[in-house]
Amino acid sequence: MCDKRELRRRFSALRAAARSPEADRLILKNLMHSPFWEADSFFVYHAVGTEAGTAEIIAALRAAGKTVRLPRICGGVMLAAPYGKLETGAYGIPAPAEGEDTPCEVALAPLLAADGEGYRLGYGGGYYDAYFAAHPGVARVGLCYEAQRTDRLPHEAHDVPLQAVVTERGVVLFEDGSPARRG
Repeated sequence: MCDKRELRRRFSALRAAARSPEADRLILKNLMHSPFWEADSFFVYHAVGTEAGTAEIIAALRAAGKTVRLPRICGGVMLAAPYGKLETGAYGIPAPAEGEDTPCEVALAPLLAADGEGYRLGYGGGYYDAYFAAHPGVARVGLCYEAQRTDRLPHEAHDVPLQAVVTERGVVLFEDGSPARRG
């Protein structure tokens, strides 16, 4: 197994090659046809770089009357802050200018890779794992391109696995460590 630095480099390149407006539209379509779409409130990352796009997802959620929250880093902790006026936040990522952590039903998380047990490879900051551990009732859903999926990733005791990933090919739900594809 490669080290995480090498995995991040490899999956970052795969993600960049897989990214397209059409793939992002298919991810939105698959999310809309998933059981998660029935929720009323969503915690959604603001996509940057080659991450699976979220602008259309956020617009569709808002058009459907759903509550949208975005990540805001405050005191080294990631909060789900109400969607509103954005400013440049931690790591140069647009974030709500203000707002307290507000629970939501579904969290849509970015990732570099996801494995067959639902473990995600992120950027190494641990923000999402800490958020998931602090909010165990939130449905944990990763957004990625099919090229970012792999059989197994290294993980540690503090890593919190996803419950599903949504790709341009469908929705993969993780149950007892094994995926069940929908879509």
